[in-house]
Amino acid sequence: MKQDGPLSHLIRQLAVLPGLGPRSARRAALTLISKKEDMMMPLVRALSEAAEHIKTCPVCGALDDTSPCRICNDTSRDHSLICVVATLTDLWAIERAGGFRGVYHVLGGVLSALDGIGPDNLTLKKLEDRIAEHSPREVILALPATVDGQATSHVAMDMIGNHNITISRLAHGMPIGGELDYLDDGTILTAFQARG
Repeated sequence: MKQDGPLSHLIRQLAVLPGLGPRSARRAALTLISKKEDMMMPLVRALSEAAEHIKTCPVCGALDDTSPCRICNDTSRDHSLICVVATLTDLWAIERAGGFRGVYHVLGGVLSALDGIGPDNLTLKKLEDRIAEHSPREVILALPATVDGQATSHVAMDMIGNHNITISRLAHGMPIGGELDYLDDGTILTAFQARG
């Protein structure tokens, strides 16, 4: 196979996507090529449309084709309640659950010394400015229950702690349907410490 042709280029581009290695990218490329009219051309149009219309919300950092995004523009939501999430996929997970009617702030990740991600790489300063300008009644830190997520929570609490607002975190512990025998020690300990 020619190593610098369009097919090789397509495979290399697909291989950089999360979850796709060289073999998966090769299979995806071959499927797209073999089903050009049914799969490839609609994908090309969708990619082109997304590249042209999707933008980052200047308020919360989510992605949408409107600016500000639909959530920030929704007057039925409680704008005095801000849920801070690491990524857009976290926002989507909370929205999918359907119980939160406030607004969001997407940090763009969590602090990670290993990956070279510091406070300046996240939208923490923008969050602080947003809080100073709009004085919400509560900020919920919905960050991962990992070392990096906890470190990010602590930095966020330090940054926004001098404002007269309630800062809360999502509860950690036993999942619904979880059996004690199958849970790790850290989860059980956290469940006991956060019991209500």
